[in-house]
Amino acid sequence: MLTAMPTAAPSPSPQATPVSRGRGDACPGTLRLHTADDGALARVRVPGGVLTADQARALGIAARRLGDGDLHLTSRGNVQLRALKDGCGPELARTLDAAGLLPSREHERVRNVVASPLSGLDGRGLGDVRPWLTELDAALCASRAARDLSGRFLFALDDGRGDVSGLGADVLVRAVADGGAWLSPGAVRVSAGDAARAALTAAEVFLQAARSQGARAWRVSELALPEGAMDRLVRQRLEAEGIGHEECPEPVGAASGPAPGVLDGAVSVHVPLGRFSARQWEELTRVCDTELRLTPWRGVVLPTAGAAASRAAGTLARLTATGLVGDPASPWLRVGACVGRPGCAKAHADVRADAAGALDATGGPGLPLYWSGCERRCGHPRGDHVSVVATPGGGYQVSTDRAGQNPRTVSVRDPSRVSAALTTSTS
Repeated sequence: MLTAMPTAAPSPSPQATPVSRGRGDACPGTLRLHTADDGALARVRVPGGVLTADQARALGIAARRLGDGDLHLTSRGNVQLRALKDGCGPELARTLDAAGLLPSREHERVRNVVASPLSGLDGRGLGDVRPWLTELDAALCASRAARDLSGRFLFALDDGRGDVSGLGADVLVRAVADGGAWLSPGAVRVSAGDAARAALTAAEVFLQAARSQGARAWRVSELALPEGAMDRLVRQRLEAEGIGHEECPEPVGAASGPAPGVLDGAVSVHVPLGRFSARQWEELTRVCDTELRLTPWRGVVLPTAGAAASRAAGTLARLTATGLVGDPASPWLRVGACVGRPGCAKAHADVRADAAGALDATGGPGLPLYWSGCERRCGHPRGDHVSVVATPGGGYQVSTDRAGQNPRTVSVRDPSRVSAALTTSTS
């Protein structure tokens, strides 16, 4: 049975009032594990999503030896290991440290950096962000102040194509046509050589502003500042640090993440619901020559510079044979889900299984779908999408979330009718 539900007015901007929390940031990491229904969970930060072949193998070994064998991708290109055994924390830390995945124990949860995954591969960006990524990660790990950043604070390095600019980062550095970089907050152009330093400076300004308000803010959007105030504070700090800058309008243009298939300089595949099986990950490490790049869209890019077209096609075929997606028209590209049951105690349904069962209803054009096991909607995407939320009674609420519009919500009491609701909501 499908029943129309009343909708609430949009919530006010988070900048209206300062955020005050009664506890610290409990975001999981490698050293701070989270207890879930299926065991402990570790979130391994992978700046820019970049893993060497050896690091990828080390993660696979850790998942098989200490967890359930699967590797779960997050919307920031990080990796989660689930169902970890009791008391495995020290062994996990040693394994990741030996692989170079734990360069600073004090900073391991703040190394949240997304970067354009095709940067330097297909020739379509305005600059290669890889030097910025290396410099920013090193600067983060060397900064005493940066230790106080929340595990939710996000940096984005965009090579000018606009793919990661729309991911809601707290600090964005975007390449511009003249060889420099645009920084936000600050709304200024800085030199390419100062880009990483300027990004860290903006983050430190955020920390100072949060302390001055007496608020436990985790994101820039949570600061109660007048419009433009954060930009002015960043410019003042850049001036004090001797970082040259000039006010500059925000660059225009946006792009989506890499499509699956054989691309210029890379092979790209999508990971259904962001979950690698042990077999899929093992095959990925076999075909990986030097490095792989995990994407914020729950995909992976394998650089193939200099490889023959036939070899790239063979790599794609090997990966899709394991169930990874290489077809840019696949409905899996529009479907996401939280972990749901049985991994999460708060979930009301096995949303991953239900999402797979309703996959046929998601074919064709329409909004992306995100399945959530409860009203918290962990990991739900930014932008317009269809939200499918499990309810305590065993059904779902299906609603369309569009910018500037009240959501249209339908209650589905019988889970077998979700497909019909999706067909209506996504049309």
